[in-house]
Amino acid sequence: MVEARGVSKSFGTNQVLRSITLDVKRGEVMCMIGPSGSGKSTFLRCINHLENIDAGRLRVDGRLVGYEERGDKLYELKPKVAARQRRDIGMVFQRFNLFPHMTALENVIEAPVQVKGERKGVAVERARALLERVGLSGKADAYPAHLSGGQQQRVAIARALAMEPKLMLFDEPTSALDPELVGEVLDVMKQLAASGMTMIVVTHEMGFAREVADSLVFMDGGVVVEEGDPREVLANPQHERTKAFLGKVL
Repeated sequence: MVEARGVSKSFGTNQVLRSITLDVKRGEVMCMIGPSGSGKSTFLRCINHLENIDAGRLRVDGRLVGYEERGDKLYELKPKVAARQRRDIGMVFQRFNLFPHMTALENVIEAPVQVKGERKGVAVERARALLERVGLSGKADAYPAHLSGGQQQRVAIARALAMEPKLMLFDEPTSALDPELVGEVLDVMKQLAASGMTMIVVTHEMGFAREVADSLVFMDGGVVVEEGDPREVLANPQHERTKAFLGKVL
């Protein structure tokens, strides 16, 4: 589903990604861990072309993301074309980014109606089913200000799913939550993984990675330092840098 080959990205003189090569199979859950500033979030943003790349190739479901190739050169797609591509990729951020003036239901139907041109009745029906799926069937008419952080994040997940994506990206989705609210969001993500959704999750939740992920990637300094089976990497890391990091977080 995701194929990265030699993906590099710099902000000015700061090289954030250094020739990242990774594969994520259809239906796989990949967790990415590492210290702040290691490039994890930037890599996610490159996958749905919220950031452009400086070198390499990045494909989702066999198609180049954000670019077309002519000869051996990449040419960036026009914003409207790139936005159409992005419909197939759901993304959930650290911050919930819900529209404060819209109810939970209105937040979930906004993109299908405005971007895909879906009939409102169809979008509402699916939104209600999605809110029920994330355990919020009783909160359809609630505004974000009246929802807890965990509830807002679950609305954000429902909103991403409303576009029927092939791939879901989660950028530290529980890091802004109070500890007692983390579990309710992780439970929704576990159900999503069990349903066969392809997911890439940047996280500090090692228990989730151990239990749910099919593969675990440790990044540092813009490179993939170590990757493998989550239980194996967490229990028996091979690289000294991975050992040092896990020694502080486990």
